[in-house]
Amino acid sequence: MITQQVPTVFISYSHDDQEHKDWILTLSTRLLANGVNVILDHWDLNLGSDLPRFMESGLTEADRVLAVCTGQYVAKANLGQGGVGYEKMILTAQLMRDITAEKIIPVIRRNELEIVLPTFLGARLYIDFRDPTQYEAKYAELIREIHGAKIQPRPPLGKNPFSEREEFRTPSLSTRSERYVSPPLRGVVTFDFSNNNGCYVIGSGDMVFETMWSGGSNSAIHVYSDSSSIHNLALAIGAKEITDIDDASAFDTSSRVRMPQLGEIVVWQNIAGYYAAVRIEALNCRSHGRDKDEVTFSYAIQHDRTPSFKMMLL
Repeated sequence: MITQQVPTVFISYSHDDQEHKDWILTLSTRLLANGVNVILDHWDLNLGSDLPRFMESGLTEADRVLAVCTGQYVAKANLGQGGVGYEKMILTAQLMRDITAEKIIPVIRRNELEIVLPTFLGARLYIDFRDPTQYEAKYAELIREIHGAKIQPRPPLGKNPFSEREEFRTPSLSTRSERYVSPPLRGVVTFDFSNNNGCYVIGSGDMVFETMWSGGSNSAIHVYSDSSSIHNLALAIGAKEITDIDDASAFDTSSRVRMPQLGEIVVWQNIAGYYAAVRIEALNCRSHGRDKDEVTFSYAIQHDRTPSFKMMLL
């Protein structure tokens, strides 16, 4: 989350030599220009100032602490020497109070030690400024970290595809001719799919299915999931009889249209969450030499929303 208030940073460093102090001053000036309030002894200490009090208040009140870890800084911190040693004592006390604290940002430069961090910082992640050619990239990383502006922010959390419970609704079905409706939960239907816009309704109430059909051949026919009462459609690959279907939800529902052949089974799920299985028993198609467009199918509707048809008596 990007910081809304101006962040305050305390610079903890060792006075190695003039070049290092100039580097610290340059870094601090740039941070200040980029919206970071910097607490720095060069700016905030005067002759006669209480040095321990300055260190303690600065370290405890700052939002983040930049610990600039040169080789000399690490040595002084580990030995508890000078101002670095005193700052280490204060920071260690804070870390003991909050072991998960991410307040300290180690900054590495002029450091050839095998272990580049002082002991009290342990194995914390650091920003490495030892390569001058990478200065701009490392500075960008540092300023983003201080302001909480990640280069690659965490994507939003998605839904669990295995535990999500679908919200079903009651089907709303317009009145159809009784000639194209079969209300029972199971039965055998023969109808002319060139009439009634290819629609035949099976079931009733929450368990209603407005099935849609169109011609294919004398051995296969098109079925659709286009009607308002249908949630999805699948071809029950491998099932010879409706009672062979153990889990109708396992079939592929990625297409709005399927083309079952004679003897194959289609599974519909309606918008109320109920399942219907339909087996193609006979086909006639005028475009393929027959005298009528007609499909005969047997069907069963599972009454309790379960996807298994194993125990049904047809």
